[in-house]
Amino acid sequence: MEVLLQSQFYWSFLAAFCLIYALGYLVVFRNWNPKHRPEASSCFISLFHGTPAAIMAALAIKSSPNLLEFGAPNTQFQSIVLDYSIAYFTVDLLHYLLLYPGDYLFIGHHLATLFVFITCRYLVFHGAFAILVLLFLAEITSFCQNVWTLAQMQKNESAIAAKVYELLSPPFLSLYTVVRGFLGPLFFYKMSLFYLSGKAREVMPLWVSLSWIFVVGAAISVSILWVLNNWLELFRERSAEEQKKSS
Repeated sequence: MEVLLQSQFYWSFLAAFCLIYALGYLVVFRNWNPKHRPEASSCFISLFHGTPAAIMAALAIKSSPNLLEFGAPNTQFQSIVLDYSIAYFTVDLLHYLLLYPGDYLFIGHHLATLFVFITCRYLVFHGAFAILVLLFLAEITSFCQNVWTLAQMQKNESAIAAKVYELLSPPFLSLYTVVRGFLGPLFFYKMSLFYLSGKAREVMPLWVSLSWIFVVGAAISVSILWVLNNWLELFRERSAEEQKKSS
């Protein structure tokens, strides 16, 4: 934790995400229903994290062609990308702890994600390649997901939001299914084989690599259940609309 406190990038990113959240809550969504206003502000900071994080993760991986190994040491740029995401998840975790303390699923997700990022960045100083590939896969759908979520919140109050939600749902859920249901598990399988083989024991304790496998596996499983549930909900909505039109 002492190293964390010394990270100037972390503190700069943390301040920036706090300001973005405040901007969303006090300005951008000030006229929204109080029920949705905090969650919309959470989506707002996610918009500033997801796509930039995916781009930075891709650049950090591409810029280190000789370090594309699960046990490779972290580069400086990879560490900065990790700081960026650690700052975002810290602010969003505070959002849930203060405003939605009963949302155990998201709180657990954020705590687990922070555990993986922080141990990679500040404890073992290795393995950023694997973490950044997972970050890229997780955040490549972020923009669509946040727009879809905002539209979902407003679909009963705005015809435009309802139309955006209707048009965006199939492509977004399809993209999410491909990334989280196929590409993510495939990479997770390769990552698990490497860490279970013991090849990384010289650079990180076994408990760290095993904990990463457990956390990532659980996150992927929850993501698959989430998208499956939303596919079922979409089918129910479409069926209800068709029945309404035919009656």
